[in-house]
Amino acid sequence: MTRQTMTVQEAADYLGVCTDTIYNMVREKEIPHFRVRRRIFFTRSTINEWIREQEQQVIS
Repeated sequence: MTRQTMTVQEAADYLGVCTDTIYNMVREKEIPHFRVRRRIFFTRSTINEWIREQEQQVIS
C-alpha cells in the first residue's frame, strides 16, 4: 500500500522548493496541511488539488 501523506521534506522535494519555503507557507496558511502533534504532514491528493487551484488563479 502506497503512503498518501508527505513530510515537509517530501513536500518540498515534490514542489521543488526548500523546506524553509514550506515552513513559511504553513505558518502563513498558504498551503493545505495537517498536524499530528507537532509534526506537519500533507496529503498528496490535497497538494495536487492545491496546485491545480494555483494554476487557475494564474490563468484567471
